[in-house]
Amino acid sequence: MPKQTFLHLPKDKQDTLIQAAKKEFSRVPLHEASIANIIKDAGIPRGSFYQYFEDKEDLYYYLINQLSQKNNDRFIAVLKEKNGDIFEAFFDSFQFMTQNHRNQEHKNFFKNAFLNMNYKMENTLANNIYEENQKNQYLTMISLMNTKNLNINDERELHSILKIIMAVTFQNLVQKFVRDLSDEEALKSYVEQMEMLKRGIYKEEH
Repeated sequence: MPKQTFLHLPKDKQDTLIQAAKKEFSRVPLHEASIANIIKDAGIPRGSFYQYFEDKEDLYYYLINQLSQKNNDRFIAVLKEKNGDIFEAFFDSFQFMTQNHRNQEHKNFFKNAFLNMNYKMENTLANNIYEENQKNQYLTMISLMNTKNLNINDERELHSILKIIMAVTFQNLVQKFVRDLSDEEALKSYVEQMEMLKRGIYKEEH
């Protein structure tokens, strides 16, 4: 979690440091990243860095969390557009996430993340580590979902279905970047798996 000093910085100065961090974490994985490179690129003294973040891990997970938050916000917007159809929303979001990361820096950033995956990383990418935000976003998602055609009995079962779909989506994203699949290959595999889930989750008459 960033320190209050960072949160009180003007947005342009925050963005400068974040962009410098993205550049370094795209160049190498977290454990090889250099604070010296980040502060040099951001044009700040080392002392200032430690006034903003505890260490490079703190900055890295803040950056991952911000990306996760943006993805969640976008998913909610898509869910509204798709009239609560969770499969259509996930299809759209998967395509966006694969196509949006064609930029080489974005691609390298996620490739480094996925190749050096651990529990904390997976939890941050998939769920968002700041629990209050996660809870609010989850409740918003639930309220928007059209469950009439889903073969479920209660919210607990809906939550389980969401966890399964998110796990499938996440693993397909990992495969996309780790195996360097084309957009077409990644989407084909994802659609096949999601269609299998739909057959099991939708009511028979749907």
